[in-house]
Amino acid sequence: MTIFDTITTHLEQQIPFVVYRKPNEKKLSGFFQKSKELFLVETFSASGFVFSPFDNREPSILIPKKESDFFQEELLLTAPISSEASSFVSDSTSKEIHLQLVKKAILEIQKKRFQKVVLSRKEKQKLVNFELVNSYKKLLQNYPNAFGYVWYHPKVGLWMGATPETLLTISDGHFETMSLAGTQMNTGSADIQWQEKEIEEQQLVTTSIRSQINEITRDLIIEKTETITAGNLLHLRTKISGDLIDKQTSLKTLINALHPTPAVCGLPRLETKNFILENENYHRSFYTGYLGELNLKTPKSKIEKSALYVNLRCMEIQQNNAILYIGGGITKDSDAEKEWEETVSKSKVMKAVL
Repeated sequence: MTIFDTITTHLEQQIPFVVYRKPNEKKLSGFFQKSKELFLVETFSASGFVFSPFDNREPSILIPKKESDFFQEELLLTAPISSEASSFVSDSTSKEIHLQLVKKAILEIQKKRFQKVVLSRKEKQKLVNFELVNSYKKLLQNYPNAFGYVWYHPKVGLWMGATPETLLTISDGHFETMSLAGTQMNTGSADIQWQEKEIEEQQLVTTSIRSQINEITRDLIIEKTETITAGNLLHLRTKISGDLIDKQTSLKTLINALHPTPAVCGLPRLETKNFILENENYHRSFYTGYLGELNLKTPKSKIEKSALYVNLRCMEIQQNNAILYIGGGITKDSDAEKEWEETVSKSKVMKAVL
């Protein structure tokens, strides 16, 4: 029985599971819980798969390794599937609400309340003949350089996504993270030009991450900013790595220093997070939270490693509907209409696999 078969069985029996493929890997991994119990993360010392919300005042959920069967298998998939997302239509009411929200944020930035804020919206799409495994396979085929996952708990919900952003990998005190900002359509052209807005936004994110972790880290290496591909989109990415000053520094301390990142919240973090919670008019839940392996030992080593990803390009499946979550960074140079169009472009990543 394959991992895909086990997904179907666990979903039918309403038993928690997560299946995922790391960026650019050919291996599929899965935790299949043995009971329907809901486990929460408390000290971040447990081993398993963590699923955390945007708002860190809300609980993080764990599928514990010791309470689950863990499987890995080689992923044998064909070439990317041609997908058409044009049959999904964004409604005009959602557009007007988002335009007003962006305009309000731009005014706050002009008043120097904050430098950048990341605003999002959700979009409900009716599903016809939806089949989870087929959609997940399509996601894996079409987005090989993303962290592609499907996650389920009967007491929480069913989520699926293909995120291009790493929050954190850490092993034996050495960590790697990234800043990710700036978005444009992938036209296939080798001559990629970035506007000043995107370059400035990316630099703001990089500088902020550095300041957030500066007191607990050393030997920071900030690599040259590069353009990466995420499906039909391009982003600016800067890799950041270093070592913890004290290896005894808790994983929770490092995560709290990074999450939520400026790429999903804004600058300064406290002011923009409050603006988001007060003005977005919906609950982000696990969108722009993080997920991934927590304190797992590699087969060839006894050293524990964590690999966590920001939950972007994702959706929640609710009965016969898909709830899509999309957003973008707002700066002083933002244009509300263009920001709306960016969310429409980003929504196509998920619509293409439905």
